[in-house]
Amino acid sequence: MHPAYGLFETLKVLDGVPFALTRHLRRLESSAQALGIEGYDETQVRDAVSRALASAGPEAMRMRVLWGSGGVEVELTALPPVAASTAVRTSRWRRNEQSAVRGHKTTAYAENLLALAEATRQGCTESLLADTRGMLSEGTGANVFYVMDGELRTPSLATGCLPGVTRALVLEWCGAVEVDEPITVLERANEVFLTSSTRDVQAVRQVDGRQLTAPGPLTREVQETWRERVRTTPDP
Repeated sequence: MHPAYGLFETLKVLDGVPFALTRHLRRLESSAQALGIEGYDETQVRDAVSRALASAGPEAMRMRVLWGSGGVEVELTALPPVAASTAVRTSRWRRNEQSAVRGHKTTAYAENLLALAEATRQGCTESLLADTRGMLSEGTGANVFYVMDGELRTPSLATGCLPGVTRALVLEWCGAVEVDEPITVLERANEVFLTSSTRDVQAVRQVDGRQLTAPGPLTREVQETWRERVRTTPDP
């Protein structure tokens, strides 16, 4: 599979069932169409997923579905434990909201890896990026939510952030609103949390060295709603 033409999705597998598989495959198809990658076949992808799951045990797993000019590949690996809270840094690099690949999970991942490595060297697990206008956008592998004046907010897709599956479900289930604000809003936010298919809803305890309550009250509510919905709705 040529890396320049590859797309991927990452899913959590619980008890042999990939969470929100349909949403992930819809996004994969949408990205393939947007980027002109021909030949996407959902039946072929679902068959590959089923074959991979046939050897999966009951333990939590991470599934990576790759699609490109060479067809489909599905990888299953152990899912590392996720800490209850984490520390993040804001990055000196920017997310280009005008990029041709904005909002798509492509295998051309060097920019994200560089930003993440910078954060890791400072003892953090995620790097948060502004767009070219200075608006808060996203992390290298996660979307970001924050609380201001009692309101749960997240950047809009206009900032070039990924239309994350977990992000979309939190918006639907928890009443968050999309607001575009300078990345410096994180200096005043009362609560911050990250969302992704493997982190779920992870509280942030520190942003650029500033300590936060983690989880704060709204974050805790979102986490409780998330756990209940995931338990009862494996493919929302």
